[in-house]
Amino acid sequence: MSRIARIERTTRESSITVEINLDGTGVTDISTRVPFFDHMLTAFGAHGGFDLTVQAVGDIEIEAHHTVEDTMIVLGQAIAEALGDKRGIRRFGDAWIPMDETLAQAIVDVSGRPYCVFTGEPDQMLTTVIGGYSGGDAGPVTSYATVINQHVWESLALNARIALHVRVLYGRDPHHITEAEFKAVARALRAAVEPDPRVTGIPSTKGTL
Repeated sequence: MSRIARIERTTRESSITVEINLDGTGVTDISTRVPFFDHMLTAFGAHGGFDLTVQAVGDIEIEAHHTVEDTMIVLGQAIAEALGDKRGIRRFGDAWIPMDETLAQAIVDVSGRPYCVFTGEPDQMLTTVIGGYSGGDAGPVTSYATVINQHVWESLALNARIALHVRVLYGRDPHHITEAEFKAVARALRAAVEPDPRVTGIPSTKGTL
């Protein structure tokens, strides 16, 4: 069974296309004009084992917020569509990811009941900006404000229809903290959506997810 989805979404603020193969090998093609976000999505695909293509054009002349938010909405929708009826999956997954001085944990339940709990980021994440604004032959790019991290995971969870808990136990470097979150969520989701050879139906006593 193919677990591939392609979703397109266009608003006055952004135009986003996401294609994902849940059974890929981590091949990615990412372009959002937010270089640090590209780096995070590349890590997400690679560590999730997902083939992931993201093409995003947004109003980055304002800031990155709309592009980042809308991309995570579409990524969540693509994951939900690729999962189909969720037959034969493990359903639950968790991961701990160290990034030098940082430790982050993510836990996923592919429950069909969207929920997000996000805890533990240090206060400097509310004001840190990663990367600078620059131009060039390829056109303008913009920076990534880490205050959006909570909204990133809320947008993914709500649109993928998963329960997602993300916890930062400790960390100092905002780059490491954010990257540990992305890698932890990718690894937890990878485990949750993997086929379980002992499950032939839908992994719920309700009979549906």
